[in-house]
Amino acid sequence: MIVLGVDPGSLRTGWGVIDTNGRRHRLIEKGLIAPSPRLPLAERLQRIHNGVAALIARLRPDAIAVEDVFHAANTRTALVLGHVRGVVLLAGAEAGLPVHEFPPAVVKQHVTGFGRAEKRQVAFMVARLLDLPGDGEPGDAADALAVALCHAHRIRGAEVVP
Repeated sequence: MIVLGVDPGSLRTGWGVIDTNGRRHRLIEKGLIAPSPRLPLAERLQRIHNGVAALIARLRPDAIAVEDVFHAANTRTALVLGHVRGVVLLAGAEAGLPVHEFPPAVVKQHVTGFGRAEKRQVAFMVARLLDLPGDGEPGDAADALAVALCHAHRIRGAEVVP
């Protein structure tokens, strides 16, 4: 199964694609959709939507896994993040793909075994699970891969990665 993981952000939306059988995982590709912060919100949303739609067309995932809204420090940030999530969900729905949403604590629990893990711990486990060199670099693409891995583990029925 090919899973597209997405970590939504209005300035940097991370994405990562894995091929998984639920137990073994392989990185296909990862990256960022980063529209200019100078663009109006509507244009940034359009670019994020078009970017995700292009990824779906090119990489042909079987499912999309999206990080759910976290508790934002301010209302405006939460609203903007909700808009970004909306265009990502729309791109998946337009392609007829199942879209699965996971809160950050659930993603961290599945990937590291600890629901309050730090970003560096998540990146380290993403690197280990995907057999990548080094200790893993924290960032939006690593977070997106963690969401994809969370979905793979949920399908497998595992609660915690050994």
